[in-house]
Amino acid sequence: MYKLYCRIYQAIFRLVSYLLPWRQPQLLEGENSLNALPALIRSKGCDSVLVVTDKGISSLGLMDGLLKGLEEEGVAFVVYDKTVPNPTIDNIEEALKIYRENNCMGIVAFGGGSSMDCAKGVGARVARPGKSIPRMKGVMKILKELPPLFAIPTTAGTGSETTLTAVVTNSKTHEKYPINDTVLIPNYAVLDPLLTVKLPRHITSTTGMDALTHAVEAYIGRSNTRQTKKYAREAVKLIFENIYEAYSNGTNIAARANMQRASYLAGLAFTRAYVGYVHAIAHTLGGFYSMPHGLANAIILPYVLEYFGSSAHKPLAELANLVGITSPEDTNEQKAVKFIEAIKSLNESMNIPHKVKDIADSDIPLMAKRALAEGNPLYPVPKIMTLKDMLKMYELIKE
Repeated sequence: MYKLYCRIYQAIFRLVSYLLPWRQPQLLEGENSLNALPALIRSKGCDSVLVVTDKGISSLGLMDGLLKGLEEEGVAFVVYDKTVPNPTIDNIEEALKIYRENNCMGIVAFGGGSSMDCAKGVGARVARPGKSIPRMKGVMKILKELPPLFAIPTTAGTGSETTLTAVVTNSKTHEKYPINDTVLIPNYAVLDPLLTVKLPRHITSTTGMDALTHAVEAYIGRSNTRQTKKYAREAVKLIFENIYEAYSNGTNIAARANMQRASYLAGLAFTRAYVGYVHAIAHTLGGFYSMPHGLANAIILPYVLEYFGSSAHKPLAELANLVGITSPEDTNEQKAVKFIEAIKSLNESMNIPHKVKDIADSDIPLMAKRALAEGNPLYPVPKIMTLKDMLKMYELIKE
């Protein structure tokens, strides 16, 4: 009955999703496209903006050109740079206070997924001032337009510049959970590959595998549309062709641009088709141990795909064909195995570990319950896990 309930919920939600107000952000793309953003912000009537970022980004000087451009356009700005890798409710409330004190009219998210999640959280609180972040947990709990949101990714992985999701951590309970609402989709996004050139190798690799996880989980799920499957396939192909080059030769602008494009497409795919248990498990590792999300996804992905078994053989075989690692005589099962092995090989080539260190046995029961509560009934996965399955998954991934 439990699994039937999940499938009925997913079927209803899939039907309802056709009625939701989906949108895609207006894009500025290409080298130096960031330079065009200040004039765009000004043209939208934003006289004052909050820029949400982190200490790493602000110390690198990546925002200097943007801030100078805002000054030249007469747009006042204030910077919040205390965002942590797994942004907390405290981060959001601190940034919200600055937004209000400076009478801001728009929000600029500059950085990786954490900065964008924090910025989305601020926007949600502005839109619904009487509603706390915990009360927005889940699906469609905001339902009011945010201030104009401009997203500038400096990594190629989260796809947050085009998604309806903000992932938030409660630092008191160590719970990490998504807020999902179409109003969280940014209005404008800048894909400037020059912003990713100085990314450290380990961030290039793990954020890239994050994008791959988005594309694969979306593609094998049961809530795809023709368009989301197209986005996911294109993203997977671009990642397989470019991730190692971007990792090993970070100044290759073409590879960087292709990875940005792949991340964006994977975001388009999963914001409509959803993700799966890889994300549910990764969120608990982020909440309990502050583990970077992309790293967690990269490690967990092969294990979850192997768990799905025959329920995912066909779509995984299609992806294996797409990236050119199959033979004509291979069965779907053999192709699927080759695809999973190719993911493991990518991880190994970029020094991503096979297991997660330092998972406390005492934490596993609560993490498993939280992961299952996130995944079921919402995520339209190929095969539904029970609590016993989830507990076993944590045992498999821990070192």
